[in-house]
Amino acid sequence: MDGGGSDKVTKRILCLVIHSLQAGGMERVMSELARHFALKEELDLHLIIYGMNREIFYEIPGNITIHKPIFRFNNRFRLYFTIRTLFFLRSAITGIRPESVLSFGEYWNSLVLLSTRGLKVPVFVSDRSQPDKSLGTFQDKLRQWLYPCASGVILQTEKAKEIYLRKNRSRNIAVIGNPIREISEGTAPVEREKAVLMVGRLIRSKHQDQLIEMFSRVAPPDWKLVLVGYDHLGQNNLERLRKLARELQVEESVVFAGKQDQIEKIYLRSAIFAFTSSSEGFPNVIGEAMSAGLPVIAYDCTAGPSEMIVDGFNGYLVPLFDTDDFESKLARLMAEEELRNSMGSNGRESIKRFSREQVCDSFYRFIMTRQNNLTT
Repeated sequence: MDGGGSDKVTKRILCLVIHSLQAGGMERVMSELARHFALKEELDLHLIIYGMNREIFYEIPGNITIHKPIFRFNNRFRLYFTIRTLFFLRSAITGIRPESVLSFGEYWNSLVLLSTRGLKVPVFVSDRSQPDKSLGTFQDKLRQWLYPCASGVILQTEKAKEIYLRKNRSRNIAVIGNPIREISEGTAPVEREKAVLMVGRLIRSKHQDQLIEMFSRVAPPDWKLVLVGYDHLGQNNLERLRKLARELQVEESVVFAGKQDQIEKIYLRSAIFAFTSSSEGFPNVIGEAMSAGLPVIAYDCTAGPSEMIVDGFNGYLVPLFDTDDFESKLARLMAEEELRNSMGSNGRESIKRFSREQVCDSFYRFIMTRQNNLTT
């Protein structure tokens, strides 16, 4: 021990809060932030995982202290365990005594804000949902009441901010996109296959069924469709989609790849990224596909894709549910390799503005600026 009387460095305490770190876009962004913040020597970093599924799919650095409830959430007694979770969050955050709290999740942010009422802890909430999507009358009212109590609200797009301000008050708003990890071929380029790729959970709002139908109508016989994703929200769509592929006689050309922890290789092997989701906040998978040099064709839903895709430059934006236009653009991309390469190259360059370092530093400046924290 140093006996020279040197001053002890006091670390700044930051607490990240999320319901789960299972495979998903919101969860991946939180894991990227955690890994980036863990490199900062001045931080004492804590992570609270408190939802029904406390799985950790993404790698979390060892210098982050992880907190989880000791009880299992029983959905049969939802009210009781929700209240118990509120008390867990309040107790954990009180014990950590953070300089700032960052919470993710459209439904879950209200729970965190409720649990910290009266603590005088600066809480920043990041809303990840489609900006004009109703979460139900109760949840919508709860957000209108609680979000103005946050020290800051982080939205993913300018469109989201515009819509948010029509319905809510807030003293401190930031627009910060998602960190897009770089996906490069390295020193050994991967040969691309004639494959159309979509990455997304198998839920109805992703509309993989529409993509299968369009693919069946326009794809040459030597192309395949690769669907990466898993059943979620209890919807059990995998078997329904398999049945559809059989009925359309493309079961040999449609690959159901399930959950993947080496998705980078699949991006690099594919030729086109197609995205039929109708409800997004900021779809990471579009950015990742661009980083991997893929042209992207996507529905132009309320917010998200248009933040990254410049129509005709690095991909195509298709009016929502205009399957004729989607099919036409998809067929053109499959037929023209030079166009695919040109758009893919443009996408790789344009997506660099959402680099992990730039976006994570934007989060850090917003949630750890003392002036922001003193507004609580």
